[in-house]
Amino acid sequence: MILVLHNRYRVSGGEERVVADLAWLARERLGLEVRILERDSANLGRLRAAAGLLGGGLVPGPVAAAVAETGASVVHAHNLWPAFGPRALEAARAAGARVVLHLHNYRLVCAVGTCFNSRGEDCTRCRGRDTAPGVRLNCRGTGAEAAVYGAALALWQRRIVSAADAVVVPSAAALARLRALEAPLDPQRVHVIGHVIRAFAERSAAADGRYALVAARLAPEKGVDLAVDACARARLPLVVAGDGPLRPALEARALQAAADARFVGRVADAELAGLRRGAAVAIVASRSAETFGLAAAEAMAAGVPVVATAVGALPELVGPAAVVPPDDPGALAEAVRGRWRDPAAGEEGLRRVREMCAPAAVAARLGAVYGRAPVA
Repeated sequence: MILVLHNRYRVSGGEERVVADLAWLARERLGLEVRILERDSANLGRLRAAAGLLGGGLVPGPVAAAVAETGASVVHAHNLWPAFGPRALEAARAAGARVVLHLHNYRLVCAVGTCFNSRGEDCTRCRGRDTAPGVRLNCRGTGAEAAVYGAALALWQRRIVSAADAVVVPSAAALARLRALEAPLDPQRVHVIGHVIRAFAERSAAADGRYALVAARLAPEKGVDLAVDACARARLPLVVAGDGPLRPALEARALQAAADARFVGRVADAELAGLRRGAAVAIVASRSAETFGLAAAEAMAAGVPVVATAVGALPELVGPAAVVPPDDPGALAEAVRGRWRDPAAGEEGLRRVREMCAPAAVAARLGAVYGRAPVA
């Protein structure tokens, strides 16, 4: 029995998808029962959230009770803040469960989790328990929230790690960045396990593609403005799937650049899959150090050629031939033209992502952490 802990974010994103996919993998490929114990930040007021952060989590009793009720041998913890914190992990271990801590981002040290600061920079100023730079830069957007997060991370990061029997990170690049941030990780207990992709295209249909595709939150760190500029330079149509605070500015930018850009907003998974089937190339132009690159992986799994910026785990995922320097719309435009409707590039992406993200491959790695061999 695996008990999954996850504190959902106020705005759901890729991490919620990954949590669900790993639960599915444990059930279907490892033959395990899985229960999910969630909390939702949208249901917590700011004062309650601050109390959880500064107190190392809210009441941990339900976690211990859930371990006892289910007989869980493993507690797989994802986002802990603000409701769970280290107190939940300690309660799980005291109840007899092995604790696996899954770090999807850099929030062990970085208050925003992305290492992308309020000045619009990739940033490693916070190191170990010195989280004061994030407070000075007001990375959380309000002085009070920045101070609470900075204090909580400094107070509890060592307790969080010491309460885990194993730590999972999604890429070698994520582990390297956590080391640069001086996160208190024991290398002997860290496992690199990429995200699982459930379905793959039989072949690349890029030759029939009609547009470049971006699927991302419309926020500065995602570099969607670079994709707009690159497609305008390359004179190629662009479809942008996603929403966020920059949407009005990006739509205005596209008009000013005379870009053939269509913004479709946030779409359901089935609609996004349909958009990928019609894409000639996918663009992932992140400025921040992606810990994995789920949008790139899902495009590759659909057989779509990918062009990405050389940041974080993206080169590790898509390969050196598919990356360009960040913040260089000219290089991005050239790369997009080069991989436009290129089925060979799509097939190579399919091969790479199958090796890294196919259910059988990820189940073998996850099973090793759980102490459970995959079901034949």
